[in-house]
Amino acid sequence: MTDIAPSIRPLTAEDAPALASLNDAAHPAVPITSADELRALLGHAALALGLERDGELVGFVIAMAPGSAYDSENYRFFEARGTGHLYVDRIVVAENERGRGLGPVLYEAVFAEARRRGLPEVTCEVNLDPPNPGSLAFHARLGFAQVGTQATKGGTVTVALLAAPVA
Repeated sequence: MTDIAPSIRPLTAEDAPALASLNDAAHPAVPITSADELRALLGHAALALGLERDGELVGFVIAMAPGSAYDSENYRFFEARGTGHLYVDRIVVAENERGRGLGPVLYEAVFAEARRRGLPEVTCEVNLDPPNPGSLAFHARLGFAQVGTQATKGGTVTVALLAAPVA
């Protein structure tokens, strides 16, 4: 790993295999997801960005705008609230890149897109069971607050549903 700053770029369907590898290495914080499923996810995305260092993806974010046909329990929770939001479905940073400020770089892009769209909040979920205290603390530092909880994946996962105001 070098100290050269990563570049940020739009993701494409061709990135799906690399995304799947990066994503699955972060399990159980995110669900195991095939390259085909990630390609489909990119098809729903209002924002899909990757961080690249030395030609390798080291992080990514995928977010959905209101009114998407995306069929996710957590996305539907936020849609039902009736508040305009940009929903972060997935944010992943490679384990060897964590603690280097890359998560906030991705979230800066998400908040910028929400502002551009005139949306008042950014939403996401973080696992409570299995627990992900590091992600909860990270999101709290970014101004996210819990607005609900929900059992998902047939009751095998419980999530905290989080929202942060767009400044």
